[in-house]
Amino acid sequence: MNTRDLSLKQMRPEILTNTINDDMSSEERFQNLVLRPVIKLQNDLFIGVFKNYITKHKSVFYGLTLQKRMDYIENAIHKDMKFRNSLKGMVIGQFTLEEYAIYIENSCALNKRMMNLVKERLLSNIQLLDKPEFLTAV
Repeated sequence: MNTRDLSLKQMRPEILTNTINDDMSSEERFQNLVLRPVIKLQNDLFIGVFKNYITKHKSVFYGLTLQKRMDYIENAIHKDMKFRNSLKGMVIGQFTLEEYAIYIENSCALNKRMMNLVKERLLSNIQLLDKPEFLTAV
């Protein structure tokens, strides 16, 4: 394993709740061994990127109800292809060469899993997407 691959793997957080067994599909195995740790590693970047996305789209996000904000996140990830491709690049850029080879074999199914994980991560951190002045301590 080359230095880049080793460094990438060492940086990733360990996810103790991931289970790996012989019955799971290759996509699920890849999701648990590669996608989840990479997406967790990139969490702060995803939040920053989405805040920038909100700003570039005239900050309408801030005027929405919680449910509409959740819909906004989902639509941004699933319908805005430029944004979606940017998110995919942030994940794929953290793959080793071996992981990339596995990814390109079934990129369609893995992209769906990847984008669903990113969406869930943003939704679970939705409170961090509030306007900066609302995040300051009282």
